[in-house]
Amino acid sequence: MPKKEFTRRQVLLTGAASAAAVALPGIGFAINQENLRKMEPKLVRVPDANDIAKAIAGTAKVGIQAKTHEEHLKLWQGYANKTNEIRKALAELDTDPAKANQIYSQMRALKVNYAFAYGGYINHNVYFETLGGGGGPATGDVATLINETYGSFEKWAADWKATGIAGRGWAYLGYDQEEQRVWSYMGDSQDTFPAWNNTLLLAMDVYEHAYYLDFQTARAKYIDAYMQVIDWNAVNARLKKARG
Repeated sequence: MPKKEFTRRQVLLTGAASAAAVALPGIGFAINQENLRKMEPKLVRVPDANDIAKAIAGTAKVGIQAKTHEEHLKLWQGYANKTNEIRKALAELDTDPAKANQIYSQMRALKVNYAFAYGGYINHNVYFETLGGGGGPATGDVATLINETYGSFEKWAADWKATGIAGRGWAYLGYDQEEQRVWSYMGDSQDTFPAWNNTLLLAMDVYEHAYYLDFQTARAKYIDAYMQVIDWNAVNARLKKARG
């Protein structure tokens, strides 16, 4: 008997021997739920006051007060805590496929909301990492890439501002690993990462919590202020890491 056929039969016999086994149609093997090892969750670091210190020091000059960042930190921490909570829950979840359901099931609820929680965590990581700099036209390699894609920094800046005004939640600058170019994406929610195979270089939060204390509903004024305090050194550091 060929080795491949023997292995398949052995797996099937072993799975059938257990009352707790779950057969997966079309796959040809069985999963013994009792013998599945628990997944060890890796927890993310919860941000603290040190993570907003650069933003507080660098944005006061454009009218973004410390209180805004302090309140924003609470939301950022919430995304981190919920990311960890969901990772722990997924590690303990019964992964019996018979209990999964696309209308409602624990698997669906946790996986859908995980994308929202972790997305919010990552977006804010980049937002605060690249905030509190000198602003102005882009510098370094990212400036070269912006010029290659948009023709000039001014054209990119106009596109970035319009993206921020038209979006419901985020504007992203992503580096496409395959095309090796940058592009500005719009994200209407926390879980809308720019695109597969892109590295996030710059993330601008345009939810009202990011600017209401300082500019009320004048989002355009907030974006103008934000662009004066982008940390292009931090953006270039992310680009360098993306390029390896």
